[in-house]
Amino acid sequence: MSRLTGPLAVLGGAVALRLAIGIGFANYDTLYSLVWGQQLARGQTPAYGVALAPTPHPLLELAGFVLAPLGAGATLWIVVALAYLALAWLGYLVYLLGARWFSRPVGLAAAAILLSRYEVLSYGARAYADIPYVALVLAALAVESRRARAGVPVLALLALAGLLRPEAWLFAGVYWLYLWPSASPRRRAATAALVALAPVLWGLSDLAVTGNALWSLTNTRATAHQLNRATGIANVPYYGARRIGEVLGPDGLVGAALGGALALWLARSRALLGAGAGLVALAAFAIIAAFGLPIQDRYVFLIAALLCVFAGAALAGWRTLSPRGPWLAAAAISALAVLASIAWDVPRFQKTFAGTRPKDQALSAQQRIQDDLVALISDHAICTPISIPYASPQPLLALRLHVSPARIHVAVLARGTYLAPASRAVFTELQLDARDPVRAAPRPAGFTLVARNRSWIAYERC
Repeated sequence: MSRLTGPLAVLGGAVALRLAIGIGFANYDTLYSLVWGQQLARGQTPAYGVALAPTPHPLLELAGFVLAPLGAGATLWIVVALAYLALAWLGYLVYLLGARWFSRPVGLAAAAILLSRYEVLSYGARAYADIPYVALVLAALAVESRRARAGVPVLALLALAGLLRPEAWLFAGVYWLYLWPSASPRRRAATAALVALAPVLWGLSDLAVTGNALWSLTNTRATAHQLNRATGIANVPYYGARRIGEVLGPDGLVGAALGGALALWLARSRALLGAGAGLVALAAFAIIAAFGLPIQDRYVFLIAALLCVFAGAALAGWRTLSPRGPWLAAAAISALAVLASIAWDVPRFQKTFAGTRPKDQALSAQQRIQDDLVALISDHAICTPISIPYASPQPLLALRLHVSPARIHVAVLARGTYLAPASRAVFTELQLDARDPVRAAPRPAGFTLVARNRSWIAYERC
């Protein structure tokens, strides 16, 4: 029965999270990976060269390839279901690490803290690759926590993570060096192959599609520059700290600081693996920024998840850790911080997940707009070529219409179908970025209005 505890907890957690959040859809980056996988299933070369293309994620493209025969609707349903399973698995792994490093109450508190973080839930509901990436790295830590120098299982999990985000490559390399003293030459060679697997496969994928093995790096860097996003090692101290604070919130920061300090002081042997993993995660974040990639909040999710374990220790460490006095003081301060943060957190959750938005993007509104776009193209025969005023709808249209995204033009063309947002609010709610280039026209010359709904208008000149 104990072997079923984890899977059942993850399944139940996924259902509970889906019911609580109430929404779920694939974001722009994930949609593109599914489209590229769909193209591979049709024997086409993925269209990496479209404007504002996101970074390819080979593991997600593989999912798109495998799911392509099921159709776009089933693919998106499965991807959202997997996203919620990944979110629940992430919460379970944080619990597991807290339980193994400290105690079960600490694990429960840590999971509760993580799964109450606004950004974590927001990105999880939109099926971002960062959630399963963090879960795979934490799974590797959980294996290592259960059996020191576990070797191949840890590296296998990190290889999978490395097909979602390149930061896992550093974890694999550091772990390989950690194994070096106790490994035979044959084992070193075998594990070195596992370390190299993810970066080699990623580079070969880029090379096969674009002729440039470093295309993911150069394109992501160019897009970050085009959208004027913060990059560079000099920006890491300020923006890195800011992003961690945005994810954890004031109560998470207070708990992590108190729990981390007390754990390193009073329970150092329990805290070393988590602290070491946190340092590697921080180094990986800095390296990514140094290579010119953007500094975004989802890139610190791994650091935040590890800090949640220490925040859990601050809240619940007094039950099993000694001396009890400092841990009780930390629990009292952390509990006050949680109470003080509720007034700040609740409006953010309401605006984002419930859709009552005076300013912030509401995820329910974004899902409604995507659903309306799908309804419009499903209920009306679309003539080609297809044009749109901005890039955000491009991958969803490509996936639903089973065409290359290169055939969805971000421009005003002389003929074909032009799909325009029905209002300025629709435009801003689904906009990729405030600096996203826009080529808009209220109604192109010679085009006739042929269909509309609450979010979209279709004009045609066929």
